[in-house]
Amino acid sequence: MRSIEPAIELSGVWKRYPGIERPAVRDLDLTVHRGEILALLGPSGCGKTTTLRLIAGFERPDAGTVALHGHVVADERRFVPPERRGVGMVFQDYALFPHLTVAENIAFGLGSLSRAARRQRVEELLRLTDLQDVRERYPHQLSGGQQQRVAIARALGPSPQVLLLDEPFSNLDTELRLQMRTELRRLLERLQITAVLVTHDQQEAMAIADRVAVMLSGHIEQVDAPDKVYHYPVNRAVAQFVGQATFVPARLNGVLAESDLGRFAFEARARAPELVELLVRPRDVSLEADPEGIAVVLARQFQGPETVYLVQLPCGVQLQTSQPSYVDISPGTRVRVRCNRARLAAFDRNAQVGLTVAPSAAIGPRSGAAETDDRAGAAGTEPVVPDGRDVREPIERRLP
Repeated sequence: MRSIEPAIELSGVWKRYPGIERPAVRDLDLTVHRGEILALLGPSGCGKTTTLRLIAGFERPDAGTVALHGHVVADERRFVPPERRGVGMVFQDYALFPHLTVAENIAFGLGSLSRAARRQRVEELLRLTDLQDVRERYPHQLSGGQQQRVAIARALGPSPQVLLLDEPFSNLDTELRLQMRTELRRLLERLQITAVLVTHDQQEAMAIADRVAVMLSGHIEQVDAPDKVYHYPVNRAVAQFVGQATFVPARLNGVLAESDLGRFAFEARARAPELVELLVRPRDVSLEADPEGIAVVLARQFQGPETVYLVQLPCGVQLQTSQPSYVDISPGTRVRVRCNRARLAAFDRNAQVGLTVAPSAAIGPRSGAAETDDRAGAAGTEPVVPDGRDVREPIERRLP
């Protein structure tokens, strides 16, 4: 069980580079708990690596405070250099010394230890990272995955309290990247070390991290568990960055939200306008061919284990959905769209304003529209019963 004690705290941090008008990092607040694996996720140029360098001590903040394990290491009056912060760093290009062997690369930075202690520590790290058989090889003789493990072993050599990883999988091919994700997660859990991983790959962040911090334009927009960030983003910008997003309009009628996906009970978290939009991810719906369906398949693309369909809803929205490859529906076919999730995030022009909730059997989907499947809601809820009303009149997409 991970501690709630903070290991890393950034408060009101700003960083600008000379000659660049826009700050690299602006008003940054971030807390990483002891033993936690946090992914700093964002597009290129959003300030992720700068944040990592501020934590490591390679950059000094223009304003704000950086603290490690309760001790301030950077603010307006003080600055603790990198070598005194107890932080290990794995660089994007690994930065291995080409003229040193694997064992010698790992031993670099252990000069404060006696020769016997240094040899023992190198042996421990070789076993930990499964590099015993290549200890005498040079970096150019290693695979990409082995090079990464050498870089990680070297960073772990001085037994840091915090490990920082800058795009550690970017130089690996797809198959090896998947393998190394699993290996890294297992290693970090075994060591119970606090880790911050920078990446622009959404799947990578969600596969490895306990929590994901989404960074856009130098600012942290949301920090939460991967599933919360994906299904319940705080605003549209986060929703669109972390995965394929379709926004389906819904009209609020008291505590109900009516849409082409069906009728949902609605739980407002903020003052909501009459017309909102529901966030739908590709696997949030399933399709069923139905001559009476109100949606039409426009196109499909086979992708091996799944097929991606583009579906036209009456409201004018084109919904992208991923279906198992055994689902075979031709373009031009009318379909019924069944919503697999009872809880969908609802948005106004920018922010999340509420969530749909599991509807009762008395609140059925409109005839020909989608039906809600409560597998994502409360267990044991009875199937929704259609109420038989016609829904040929589409809900307008425009927000007030």
